[in-house]
This record gives sequence, structure tokens and C-alpha cells, in this order.
Amino acid sequence: MLIKERHITRMGVGPLCRLFGKSRQAFYIRNWYTQEVDQTEVIVLEMVALLRRELPGLGLHKLYRCLYQPLRSHGIKMGRDKLNTLLRKNGLLITRNSHKPRTTQSNHLLRRYPDLAKNILVERSEQLWVSDITFICIGYDFNYLSLVTDAYSRKIMGYCLHYNLTNDGTITALKMALKNRSCGLSLTHHSDRGVQYCSYDYIILLNEYRISISMTQHGEAYENPIAERINGILKTEFKLSRIFKSRTEALFAVKTAIEAYNNIRPHMSCSFLTPEVAHQTTEPLIKYWKNTRKKKVPDVVTIKS
Repeated sequence: MLIKERHITRMGVGPLCRLFGKSRQAFYIRNWYTQEVDQTEVIVLEMVALLRRELPGLGLHKLYRCLYQPLRSHGIKMGRDKLNTLLRKNGLLITRNSHKPRTTQSNHLLRRYPDLAKNILVERSEQLWVSDITFICIGYDFNYLSLVTDAYSRKIMGYCLHYNLTNDGTITALKMALKNRSCGLSLTHHSDRGVQYCSYDYIILLNEYRISISMTQHGEAYENPIAERINGILKTEFKLSRIFKSRTEALFAVKTAIEAYNNIRPHMSCSFLTPEVAHQTTEPLIKYWKNTRKKKVPDVVTIKS
């Protein structure tokens, strides 16, 4: 059987470029540029992966802030929009879940205190502390995370992951916060009207350290927004909303998340400083976010008679 050989005419780069109206030089420049872009994207994705190990739920804006100096030190020029496109192409953008369960039991006969926080202009660290409780899923059960946060620096001063919703967890978190306190100036403690914060032992501890007591009046999230925001950050950015296999795993995840939050994560309410640095600085902190949910006050129209 005779096999006919097919002769394939091979065309060089030059004729191909001329066929499409391009120069040979343009072809090699484009090829080099494509390879360089691919290498740059690999480096950026590796940086993102390293940062996401410590801050797994960090959003685009803060992620870009953290990567800005490392990118410049590697000679990489990449803006936030280009980083957004790269993350979207590789499926690395963070999706949010806005569902929040309630853990406050305010149906009790204990004394409730007025809201002092709404009249406080927070101008320094350890002027106002805010407290709240959120739940952590462990298998088919729940544990409860109590937090005490400094309203000025956004630093988590104390925390405790407890088995149940008694005041043991809130008292342990408050004692840790008091141990980490660095100045003896006037301090106000703000919380909801949950039975844990109104309990006799908790109030006695606050009075012992001469801390003013402030509480929300209607149980709405906007009355304690900083504490609610911290809960959301830990749940979404640090993945504490996932289901843990054991209490040991949950304890480790909570400790790691809070240490990373205090020492690594830049905060938009604190001049993009970490809460730990913001807590120690004496410079005024600048807020870099805008309240887009604030209702606009309509202009008053004067009708002349």
C-alpha cells in the first residue's frame, strides 16, 4: 500500500506577521509582555494566598492596602481595580452572608441602666468599651463568644468562649479586658440589656473598678454598632461562622482570629492602622469609611406668603 505523504508548508514568524499587518518586533514584544503579565499575576496570587492564610475573609479594599507596599517593593504596579479583576478571574472574591442570629435575653427583672454612650464623643483609647455576645457552632451544639472592645481603637480587649449563655463568659471576658487596661482614666462600659450584663456579679465588678454603666434602650443593632460590627468581622473575614468539629478547634480558631484582628488587619476607622497600634498611638485617628445608610435630611422649603 502506497502512502501519500502530505507536505505541510511551514511559514515563519515574519510572513505571518506581515499577513496580519504586524511587524516581527511587535510579535516578540507582545509575547514577552504576555509572559511578564502571567508571571506578575502568579506573584500577586501567591501574596494574596499568604495573606489570606492569616486573614481568610479580608475584603478587597483592605487586601489592597496590605499588599500595596509588598507590590511596590517587587516593582509591581497594580491598582485596586486590576487586583479586583485578577481576584474575580480566579474566584477569590469574598461573598458575604448577612444573616445574624440573636443571643440577647432581656426579658428579666434586673436593673437596667440608661444609654450614656450616645452622648459620648470618643476621643481616646479606654474611654468607652462596648460588649456583646455571639454564637459559635461546634458540631450540633453552640458555644458563646463574649467580647469586650475598645470603641476608639477597635481593639478587642477581652474575650471568652463559654459553654452556655450564663454570665460566666461575660465576666471572664471583662476580667481579661481589665487586666489589659493600660490607663486609669474615666471609662464607660456599654452593652445591651441582656441578663448577663445586668447580673449582680457583672455590675459589682464594674462598680469595683468605678466604670460607668451604659446600656441600649430598645435592643436594636444601631444602638451598639461597633460591637455588632466586630462580631460580623470575626464571622465573615475570619470564618468563625463555620461549623467546628470540636471545642478545641473552635478555641484555637477564636484565639488565632482575635490575634490576627488586633495585630494584622488594618481598620478603616483607625487611619488604616491595626487596632493594637491604634490603641497605643497619640495621634488623632481618621475615619476612612462613609455611612451610606445614613438618611438624608430633606431641605426645608420656605414658602413666602
